[in-house]
Order: sequence, then structure tokens, then C-alpha cells
Amino acid sequence: MQPLYTVAQIRQIETESARRLPAGALMQRAGQAAANAALDLLPFATSRARVLVLAGPGNNGGDALEAAAHLAHAGAHVALVHFEGGTAPERVRALERARASPARFMAEDGIGAGEWHLVIDGLFGIGLGRPVAGTFAALVAAINALPCPVLALDVPSGLDADTGCVVGPDGCAVHATHTLTFIGDKPGLHTCDGRDHAGAVTVAHLDIDAAHYPAATIHLNDTAGFAHAAVARPQNSHKGSYGNVAVLGGAPGMTGAPVLAGRAALHAGAGRVFLCFAGPALQCDAGQPELMCRTAHGVDFATGVTVAGPGLGGSDEAAHLLEQAIASPQPLVVDADGLNLVAARSGLAARLRSRKAATILTPHPLEAARLLATSIGAIQRDRLDSARRLATALHAIVILKGSGTVIGAPGGAIVINPTGNPALATAGTGDVLAGLCGALLAQGWPGWEAALGAVWLHGMAADVLVTEGTGPVGLTAGELIPAIRTALNRLVARHTRRGRT
Repeated sequence: MQPLYTVAQIRQIETESARRLPAGALMQRAGQAAANAALDLLPFATSRARVLVLAGPGNNGGDALEAAAHLAHAGAHVALVHFEGGTAPERVRALERARASPARFMAEDGIGAGEWHLVIDGLFGIGLGRPVAGTFAALVAAINALPCPVLALDVPSGLDADTGCVVGPDGCAVHATHTLTFIGDKPGLHTCDGRDHAGAVTVAHLDIDAAHYPAATIHLNDTAGFAHAAVARPQNSHKGSYGNVAVLGGAPGMTGAPVLAGRAALHAGAGRVFLCFAGPALQCDAGQPELMCRTAHGVDFATGVTVAGPGLGGSDEAAHLLEQAIASPQPLVVDADGLNLVAARSGLAARLRSRKAATILTPHPLEAARLLATSIGAIQRDRLDSARRLATALHAIVILKGSGTVIGAPGGAIVINPTGNPALATAGTGDVLAGLCGALLAQGWPGWEAALGAVWLHGMAADVLVTEGTGPVGLTAGELIPAIRTALNRLVARHTRRGRT
């Protein structure tokens, strides 16, 4: 999986590598990489292209100055808006090179009058510590109003590279179509506001020796992290080979949630799926008669994986049933009302912490806020830290849902998921994800791999459906289920072929 680095780690890598390089080498490499990326994005021959370059007062502006000089020498018509301020020697030399090039310096009030084929955002980089305001805020608004592609250097100006939040409660950030990030990829480009602002992200490592990179504890999710668990089924197998899933939920008036979770578990390969209703049990699911419906009272949760919480409600009886599920020695997924019960009842949280079998929690930000006794805003201001804290506090694997879902392990490992889109912002998709987690666990996937795989497959199914014209507006949770089955089978087939070669 691709490593992600915090700002502090990037600074350390940069400092250590710069000691062994000629002065200004990294800025020159960044400028050349930016110019190359810009040339790839230009829709016309270079001699016809009109490029607007915005160079801020810091080293990010120095990268932009270098890029402007390269592009101008390559024949592009470059207009450069430059803001004084940086006194670092390498930035001063970059400004001299830009002034000596054919690039044309212009005032920021001329931006709206030009017809640009590309804008390069080099206003602020990873060192921004306060909201973009005043003249710069107006400039960001002008950039965001332009119809052409926008290439951000390192990070879109105004975005926190660690958290993915726009800096400051009243701040603003550039909406880039592409981001060329330097030295290493950053977590903030892939979660929270980052996915809306960064666009397509590529990494320019600037030829830095791998020895300067620390071991990463944050990664971007991909199939390399879990595909080894997706094994082909032998001919000599039966339904018992693929485990049982019991979905605990369905208080009165909330029967749809466990049905969605159960259907997802069945279509994702669980051998048998039981819907265990806290309220009156359905006679059967007419749309999926393979699901076995029963009342939750008297169910032995030790016979398979339990997905606890979809539509469970918050009653004392629901808490008692959840306590039985937590006491099971089998893997457990806790979702929705199950999470709310754990947040409200300290005894359940204590029992959850003491579990030995794999435990996966699937909170959205409000549920995570309840579990950590904080606000949604606090959760979203640092989604990575929130997932890490919750995983540590409850000794469980945590799937913090949202744009750029964050998966956290009790040991501190963090993975950000790149699949998924706004089509998932509809009722029931979380129930589908919980059922998918349960199915993978029932088939023997380890807890960490099950969480990574479930989130990736869930998002990929939504991506494929949107690409094919179903959504993002109006996609329903039930439509995800057959698409997840297809994605899982393709994953198994690809991994099986690779294993034979």
C-alpha cells in the first residue's frame, strides 16, 4: 500500500536529504516536476497554451517560480502573479530565473480578464498555519471560478495536509483538478475536505534516496493490503465452509436495516445468514428467502460471526442482547445502534475492550463523537487521530466512515480508503458495509484484512455503479449489494491468477 506522511515527517525527510544535495536542488527538482506535470495537462501545443502561475510568498511560491521559468522557456505563454516575502536563498534564485525567462509578471486583478488553459497554484504549501484571508481569499475565489484545470503544487492552498480540513473555521481553499505533491503523499489529500479540493493526486519524490524515508504508519488502501485473504473456493466445499453470520437488530419499526445487512452478507459469500430480530421477527424476507428469520431471544451468538446494531434500538432489552453478542468468542461487527449503546453504557464498553476475537466498529462521525464524548466537529477536524484514539480506547478495529474513510487499528496503524463517492450518502449503505464485514470475517478473513477489504469493495461498487450511470444521485443501498458481489468475485479471480503465475 502507498505510504502517507505527515507534515512533520516530510519536513524531516526534506531536511536530511537537503544536507546531501547542492543548495536549492529540491526546489529546482520540484519546479521541473511541476512544469512536466503542467505540460501533460495542456490541451494544446505548448506554443498556444496560456498558463497562469500563482507564486506565494513562501517556498511553495519558489516551486511555482521554477515551474513558470521552465514552462516559459518551453514556449508556453506564462503569466505570473508573484507575492513578495520569501527570503530563502533558493527562493531568491528561483525568482531571478523567473524574471530572466519569457514569463510575464502581472497583477492579481488581471486574472479574471485572461482566458487560461491551466492555472498552477503555488500560493501556500504544507506550512500554512492560519486561514487564507484578505487578498489571498479573493484570489482563491477567483481561481475557483475559472473553468480551466488547476494544478496545485504540494497541496491545494488553504488545505491542511495532515487532516484534510480547510485551515480555519472561516478559511477557504483552492479547488484543484490535479495535485502534484512533493517528496511523499499526504493523508490530508485523501480524507475530509481533501478529496473535494485535491482532485487527482500524483507524487513527485524528487529523486530523494529511500533511506531518508521513515517507516510509515499511515497508508492509502489498495488491494495489496488484503487480496491475499481473497482465496478461490475449492470444489470440495459446502455452506458450512463459509461460516455463519447472525445479524442482530430489527427493533419494531426498524426491520429494513438488518435485512440490508443480511442480504449484503449473503451476497458477499457467507454460508448461512440469520436475521435475529430484537422486535417481532419477519416470517421471511420475500425478496431474499435464503435469509433465515427468527427472534433474537435465545440465539447462541457463539456459532458464528455477529453483526450487531442495524436497527437494534436503544432499549434495555437491546443492551442485554448486545451484551450476549459481545460475550461471544467469535468475531464481532458493531454498527449503528450497537455503537450508540456502547457509548451510553460504560459496562458494554468495558466488555468490548476485553474481547479476544476480532472486533470491528463502523461508526459515522456522530457515532464516533458519542463514543469519544466529543463533538462531530472535533472528530472531523482530525479524522486520523479520532480513529486512532477510538481503536485504542475500545481495543477494536475502527472504520470511521466518511469521505476518505479511515481504518484504524489498536496498535496505531491507519489506512485511508480512496474508493467511494457521494452516492454512498444515503440511508442503509452503512448497514450494507456492516454485513459485508461480517461475511468476510465468516469466511476466515483476519479482522484487519476484512475491514480493509470491506471498505474498499463497498466504495468500489459505488464507483462502478456511478461510472455505469447509476448515481450518484438516487443510488440506493440495495443496489450496492450485487455490485459488491461482482467486485469481490473479480478480486478473487485476479488474486488467484496471480498466485498461479
